[in-house]
Amino acid sequence: MTISMHSASLPVFVKMLGNLALWLDKADSFAAAKKFDVSVLLNSRLAPDMLPLTRQIQIACDAAKFGVARLAAVEAPKMDDSEATLSELKSRIQRTLDFIESIPAASVENTEQRDVQVPARGMDPLQFKGEDYLRFFVLPNFFFHVTTAYAIMRHNGVDLGKGDYLGGRA
Repeated sequence: MTISMHSASLPVFVKMLGNLALWLDKADSFAAAKKFDVSVLLNSRLAPDMLPLTRQIQIACDAAKFGVARLAAVEAPKMDDSEATLSELKSRIQRTLDFIESIPAASVENTEQRDVQVPARGMDPLQFKGEDYLRFFVLPNFFFHVTTAYAIMRHNGVDLGKGDYLGGRA
């Protein structure tokens, strides 16, 4: 049996975004227990030239929503990138999940050969076929930002481990 475009994308995004929301709960509890402003975590980065936690979460959400939208040939919801609190970030994750879960599986199936264009600042749009877009652009970008968000929280002392990253069974 072959893997479908739907099963290789939407359920993966749903699971990992759900895990990300749970990590934010742990970050909130950690900040409360240690009595520091959680905005310290939200503005943390792993290196001076990397984006902070808040931006990592925004980009992870964007990777998922735009990935699904482009494969399904639908418009992605607009999000303003104005989140400044854990609650606002969790709301963004939920809005992303709501959008992803609203896309019928049939809209993403058989899109392996669909032409996909990705806008690129100051350049011609990137051109992909659907399967290559998912495997070599969307999923690596999504996991990069999810993993970086995890690493920022873990590096700052939030009690996260591999089990939190992987989450429960799919």
